[in-house]
Amino acid sequence: MSLNDNDAVIVSLGRTPIGRARKGGLVDVRGDELARQVIEAVLAKVPDVEIADIEDLMLGTAEPTGEQGYNLARMVAVLLGHDSLPGTTVNRFCASSIQTMRMAFHAIRSGEGDAYVVGGVESTSRFGLIAPAGNPAFDAPALRTAELMATDAEWTDPRDGGLVPDAYIQMGHTAEHVARRTGTSRADQDAFAARSQRLAAESASNGFFAREIVPVVRPDGSLFSADDSLRPSTTVESLAGLDPVFSPVGTVTAGNACPLNDGASAAVVVSAAYAKRKGLTPLAKIISTGVSGLSPEIMGLGPVESSRLALSRAGLSVADLDIVEINEAFAAQVVASARILGVDEDSQLNPFGGSIAIGHPFGATGIRLIGTLVNGLRTRDQSLGMATLCVGGGQGMAIVIERLA
Repeated sequence: MSLNDNDAVIVSLGRTPIGRARKGGLVDVRGDELARQVIEAVLAKVPDVEIADIEDLMLGTAEPTGEQGYNLARMVAVLLGHDSLPGTTVNRFCASSIQTMRMAFHAIRSGEGDAYVVGGVESTSRFGLIAPAGNPAFDAPALRTAELMATDAEWTDPRDGGLVPDAYIQMGHTAEHVARRTGTSRADQDAFAARSQRLAAESASNGFFAREIVPVVRPDGSLFSADDSLRPSTTVESLAGLDPVFSPVGTVTAGNACPLNDGASAAVVVSAAYAKRKGLTPLAKIISTGVSGLSPEIMGLGPVESSRLALSRAGLSVADLDIVEINEAFAAQVVASARILGVDEDSQLNPFGGSIAIGHPFGATGIRLIGTLVNGLRTRDQSLGMATLCVGGGQGMAIVIERLA
């Protein structure tokens, strides 16, 4: 297809293997070092992109504190040895890295720059070692929410005079609210989780994920080269034996939710004019993005409105898409969001497995999804795809792309 000079195109993508937090393959690697290695690798894929041409390095992280604190992106630029490369760090929780790509997309479309490095990182293992107790975003459920779940009360919209909203409600409770509000059963959730594990195991064994992964050199010199959260022996029957985690009367378990993880992802995004000038091969064109807000108690439905907005801006419908990657924070929210949007589970939805199996390093997952999307479209020789996530605090974000190579 023809490209306009100010179209934003992705010319390089990569991610680290995803490690299980606190006991996986990346527990000894700092977040800034994870980001440095993956950015170095994606830049190496496009050696004709000169550092002097890069307008900005933008990194996302959901926990910008400790080793991931200050201005992480600028620290990574210095670690890369590029003192002239500016950097900025952004936080939109689970959509942080997609936010960096959105910023590059907007800047290129406006004519303010030709080349950007974007990405995200999360070292949940090391954040857990350095964070103060009682982190409100992930550890402390709202009192009213705890009472609600314990008594099996009906969910009510806080704007209708019911539950007082808490933007930092424990994520598992939000999944329970979504399951109840949408009628997504425990059987539905377990079946989807088993599907995710099966598809991810197939994708790992046939080399699909290897095309995305940048191996990480650990402090001891050893190489970490494959995701270590997958549980290929998972079955619907084994999942059915797990107890609910967030409420004695709930449906969300450790098996139908994503694990905690470490990892990083990155991409190089340039204008079509720059790609042509430098002889770069565009992998995909960014068509549109969308972001939305909703009640924090049902944040898992965030993909619904953000996807509708992104599709409307692109002049597309769900039926036009070949692949839809919905981040698997919880099976409850993926199943519910996909059904509301009309995504076909058999042909469109997460066909290579998702975060329930692969893992969800918060700040890195957005671009991980985009990498899997581009990889999947190429593998299936298809064209159009969308990646979308729910976001802690009550948001959703989506991005629509067209594969070019």
